[in-house]
Amino acid sequence: MASSLLVNGLKALFLVLWCLMVTTLIYTISIDGLPFRWEILTPWMAATLVDFYINVVPFAVWVSYKESSLIAATLWVILLVCLGSITTSGYLFIQFFNLSPQESLEDPIYHVLLNQASKDGTKPKGKHSSVAIARILFSVLGCLMLGTLIYTLLTDGSPFRKELLTPWMTATLIDFYINVVALSVWVAYKESNWTTAFFWIVLLISFGSISTCAYIVKELFKLAWQDPLYLILIRKGNRQVHKATL
Repeated sequence: MASSLLVNGLKALFLVLWCLMVTTLIYTISIDGLPFRWEILTPWMAATLVDFYINVVPFAVWVSYKESSLIAATLWVILLVCLGSITTSGYLFIQFFNLSPQESLEDPIYHVLLNQASKDGTKPKGKHSSVAIARILFSVLGCLMLGTLIYTLLTDGSPFRKELLTPWMTATLIDFYINVVALSVWVAYKESNWTTAFFWIVLLISFGSISTCAYIVKELFKLAWQDPLYLILIRKGNRQVHKATL
């Protein structure tokens, strides 16, 4: 019963977020035109876009893993890059909507996170250097965002200035934080301790992709280098079950 309520709640959440971002996009275009103009690319807008797209990377990696078809995966990744959280919330809504009644009653987030091959234990075995590569990738991305933040603070001052809150900056921030909501759902699922989950969610809200990368790297170091990368998606107990079948 609780799992069913969770599924319905998450479907409603991501549908509402999808509608919110679509409405925001249409409204912003109607009052401020298209965003493809140099004058709106202020230093803090550029930093926000870097932050935004670093947060898109884990979604893109997950979607690439989740989709069995290379064409479908490529299409979804392109949509993530072009439409941001509209794609994120839409994709998550579809994934929760497609759960079977049994999956909805068991562990719905687990079933959404993993692709069918991983759940069936039919994922091809081989060398799994991808864990080491992912550690490096997200460490570099976290450092990139930290450097961007420091540089922008030094060259353009504090971001907490009214003149920076242009229509497209507002839309970008809404876009950004919708993705943060999706990441927060994953963190809340992963963490067995609500205090720890709350701590990381506050960090995600406060420091954006720096916290995203830090959390992912932390979780990656819980995996052995030879483990399949998808194990980062699931809880420790589920990881142990999957490792036993590998």
